[in-house]
Amino acid sequence: MISIQNRIAAFAKLGAFLGQFSVNGIKKSKNIEHNELFFDGFLHQLKIAQEKNSWFTKENILFALESWSKALTQKNITDFIESVKTPQKDTKKVAIIMAGNIPLVGFHDFLSVLLSGHHVLVKQSSNDKYLLPFLAKYLEYVEESFKGTITFTTEKLENFDAVIATGSNNTARYFEYYFKNKPSIIRKSRNSVAVLTGNETEEDFINLSDDIFQYFGLGCRSVSKLYVPKNYNFDAFFNGMYSKKEMINNAKYANNYDYNKAVYLMSLFDLLENGFLMIKEDKSYASPIATVFYEYYDHLDDLKLKIEQDKEKIQCVVAKGFVENEIAFGQTQHPKLNDYADGINTLEFLSEI
Repeated sequence: MISIQNRIAAFAKLGAFLGQFSVNGIKKSKNIEHNELFFDGFLHQLKIAQEKNSWFTKENILFALESWSKALTQKNITDFIESVKTPQKDTKKVAIIMAGNIPLVGFHDFLSVLLSGHHVLVKQSSNDKYLLPFLAKYLEYVEESFKGTITFTTEKLENFDAVIATGSNNTARYFEYYFKNKPSIIRKSRNSVAVLTGNETEEDFINLSDDIFQYFGLGCRSVSKLYVPKNYNFDAFFNGMYSKKEMINNAKYANNYDYNKAVYLMSLFDLLENGFLMIKEDKSYASPIATVFYEYYDHLDDLKLKIEQDKEKIQCVVAKGFVENEIAFGQTQHPKLNDYADGINTLEFLSEI
């Protein structure tokens, strides 16, 4: 088994490699291990990922890479792995079924399995299948002991001991049946909400626009629902959203905006819009692309109770002084390593299989 120190060091080196790819630009650095072998190749993978999935814009891919480069420091990884004080068990093979809604969305599970000393069997989404295999090769070069511990497959999953699967509510039912005899984490669809009180600043709303528009709102940490007090005036909200007006220049986003707007108008739904974002009163959590739902509340205490009752549907609550585990405006797409999806501690699960 690879020592924990070597596992941590390998991922820290991967973080340094990813640090060359930033939303502010791509710059080849010196002193990055195996850079001559991997830098240009990874640039090619970025190009292919963009061509194969038009939601994966260069900006969104680079945002994801920069976020992971900041997370994968020696200290962050050490603190992360030490947060679970359990003895190392025998090496198992853990299957991961990954979603493909945002770039590298399954990387946290991949990281957790390998840091835990297990072998990983990855089944990727067809929407996001170019970046991770290349990064896995980089890991195998900086830490040769990883060779033989990482497998990617497009076939039916076989010969594994546990599974982590992410999908829609419909696929989750299939997963729960199919993997009923295996230790598992099965993740369903979740959405994120923002609670507004009318006391937000202009900066709060500009920050909230990041929570709404990053990755075109396709992430489970993307805000798709607002809770607002009765008779709320949305002017300040729309002023904050204006910073993302260039979003409509993306053809696929614009097509979704036009289509959903036409559906709403033909259905005679009331909606407010600003040319690139629509808001519609709706009790649902999952809103279509280019749309954010909103719902009125009477009392914050009643809203706290409702959100607690619906916690299985909610990934993040964006607010200011509302609940204990709230996320600050503008921070939903900057999770720390211990911000576990669905609140399930992946490392603890992996330590117990």
